[in-house]
Amino acid sequence: MAGLRVHNFSISLDGYAAGPRQSLEEPLGEGGRRLHEWIFETRSGRAMLGQEGGGTGVNDDLFKARQARIGGTIMGRNMHGPVRGPWPDESWHGWWGEDPPFGHDVFVMTHHGRPPLAMRNGTTFHFVDASPEEVLSLAASAAGGEDVALGGGVATIKQFLAAGLVDELHVVIVPVLLGDGERLFEPGLEGLAAYSCPNLTCAAGVAHAFISRDSAP
Repeated sequence: MAGLRVHNFSISLDGYAAGPRQSLEEPLGEGGRRLHEWIFETRSGRAMLGQEGGGTGVNDDLFKARQARIGGTIMGRNMHGPVRGPWPDESWHGWWGEDPPFGHDVFVMTHHGRPPLAMRNGTTFHFVDASPEEVLSLAASAAGGEDVALGGGVATIKQFLAAGLVDELHVVIVPVLLGDGERLFEPGLEGLAAYSCPNLTCAAGVAHAFISRDSAP
C-alpha cells in the first residue's frame, strides 16, 4: 500500500498546533497564524500565493517536499472549512477558492456526507464517513501507486497515529508560545511508542523533526 506522509506540520514551542478559540476569522485559533509564517518566507510558499521573492534553502526544500510522489490527500473536515454539523448547502468549497493546491483526489473525513466536489487544477474533494483504515485504502487506490499526504487537523492526525498508519511525520517546531489550543503530542496517545525521531534539522528560525515508524505494525 502507498505510504502515508505528514509534511510541514507546525507546532509551537509549548506544543500547540492550533491556538485557542478557532473561528472563521481565525481558522488556526488565536495566534495560530504565527506557526506558518516560516512557510511564507520561502520562495515556494510565496509562489503558492502568486507572489514573487522568498528564500531558498532547507525550509524551501522541505516545504516543496510535500508534493513529491503524492497522488492523494486525506484531511479532516476542520481543515477543509469552518462549517460544522450537517451541511446547510454546498456553497463552501474549501479555504483555497476555485484553485486548490492539490491537483488530485482529496478525501475529507466527516460524519456528514455530500456529493464529490470537482474543482479546477484536477482536485476533487470526496466527503467520506469511514475509519482511518478505510479512508487510507480509498486514498491509496486513487493515488495510483504514489504516496498519500495526511493533512490536519490535530484530531485527524492523532487518529492515524493511534492506528499506526502514519509512515513519516515531519513536524516543524516554531519558536512561539501560544499558551493554549490543540496539542498533537499528549500523554496517552496510543501508537506513539512505535515511532522514533532519528533526525532533527534547524534552519532559518525553525527546527524540523523527522519522525518515522520503527517497523511495520
